[in-house]
Amino acid sequence: MSLLYRGKAKELYETSDPQVLRVRFLDGATAFDGRKRAEMPGKGSLSNLISCRLFAWLNARGVRTHFLRQVSDREMEVWRLRMLPVEVVVRNRVAGSLQRRLGLEHGRRLEPPVVELYLKDDARGDPWVNAHHLRVLGIAGPQEVAQLEQEALRVNALLGSFLAERGMVLVDVKFEFGWDGAGRLTLGDELSPDVCRIWDERSGRVLDKDRFRHDLGDLLEGYREVWRRIA
Repeated sequence: MSLLYRGKAKELYETSDPQVLRVRFLDGATAFDGRKRAEMPGKGSLSNLISCRLFAWLNARGVRTHFLRQVSDREMEVWRLRMLPVEVVVRNRVAGSLQRRLGLEHGRRLEPPVVELYLKDDARGDPWVNAHHLRVLGIAGPQEVAQLEQEALRVNALLGSFLAERGMVLVDVKFEFGWDGAGRLTLGDELSPDVCRIWDERSGRVLDKDRFRHDLGDLLEGYREVWRRIA
């Protein structure tokens, strides 16, 4: 296999099938645009296992995802997508940047959820954008943005119910989408505590990457707890 891409938390490899890629999860943890970094042996495995479990569960419920199969504790195979350079964030409760920007009460329920769009551009700090910006940039038109938001809300509702049944709260989640070979919108990237906030329903204990961001405890302990409950 040849290395196609290396990011902060994953490597992407081409395979003998041009339509199939292999994702390898890394042990690096980063926060604040890479200003805080650490190596945590076992993190890549936990992120992969959690992502495989959630993608497979969504596939079984009719959600189109890029997930094909788990290859190892650290690797999965996925369909190649033409990714949109957009992060679609769905917020079910107030936390993180939403609290800082709007001054809302931490943990407040958002009914219905709030959807935000961010341009994937490290040099500009992944700026917050709207449908008009995406149209001007030639990334997506109004109908495509509406489709993105609708699908993000659908997947958010499914994942929220899945985690709630296991005593966890999906506070917010970041989705990335792309177009498959047939031009169909498809969920890509990963589904791990790296890209969503998850709290214990009873205690409010943080089980996601905020443990690393804000020194709230052992990161791997939180990830292991999520894996234990969904495995």
